[in-house]
Amino acid sequence: MGEERFGEFVLVRRHGHVAELVLDRPKAMNAVSTEMARSLTGACAALSADRDARVVVLTSSHERAFCVGADLKERNSFTDADLVRQRPVARGAYTGVLELPVPTIAAVHGFALGGGFELALSCDLIVADRTAVVGLPEVSVGVIPGGGGTQLLPRRVGAARAAELIFSARRVEAAEAAELGLVDRLVEPGRDREEALALAERIAGNSPVGLRAAKRALRLGHGLDLRAGLEVEDAAWRSVAFSGDRAEGVAAFNEKRKPQWPGE
Repeated sequence: MGEERFGEFVLVRRHGHVAELVLDRPKAMNAVSTEMARSLTGACAALSADRDARVVVLTSSHERAFCVGADLKERNSFTDADLVRQRPVARGAYTGVLELPVPTIAAVHGFALGGGFELALSCDLIVADRTAVVGLPEVSVGVIPGGGGTQLLPRRVGAARAAELIFSARRVEAAEAAELGLVDRLVEPGRDREEALALAERIAGNSPVGLRAAKRALRLGHGLDLRAGLEVEDAAWRSVAFSGDRAEGVAAFNEKRKPQWPGE
């Protein structure tokens, strides 16, 4: 298991074909500062370019929090000009996670609030333990969710439910979060990372070419009318139909053996 650090606050651990992207600013409950945002952007760029990474799991090194969102202590010292300059840096971190080309899973425990919940929402799947508390409280401090929350939450739970959660700024505990679809899998306390990594390992056994193409089709097709969506799917199918992975997958099935994916 190799490790690579990106700045002071972000760590990437390797578990075979699974990459664990660790939020590692425990003294601030992983509050996203400018420096941490830059590090997240850099780590995501490196993972996007890494053909060996088939799944990414986003985790936290803090025992009681996934991420409490933007670093409001840092923001309190900002001039308006500072805030304008920081905006593209902050956006880069959320976009970096959102645009990872492989399947992504967030492992959430404790607080995942504001930008912290938006980082989880930027992943394809969210595994949460029963200590999780999620929410987008930005309007309670005079802003709006700016890391994708106003767009990602309604895509996950529908427009009216997203409106209620964003307008009320309320925190949602784990059981209700699972019931509302804010998280996808609820596990026992302390098992979110373990369960997310196990799920990632299972996913990583599949064709890397297939996984990337399936994610592309899911993301690009979302929100399109059915006919346009099926064209997106067809283009993604054509991109894999003549790949080495498809040839190996069919051969392995017929020979009743485990595939050895060439990844191309």
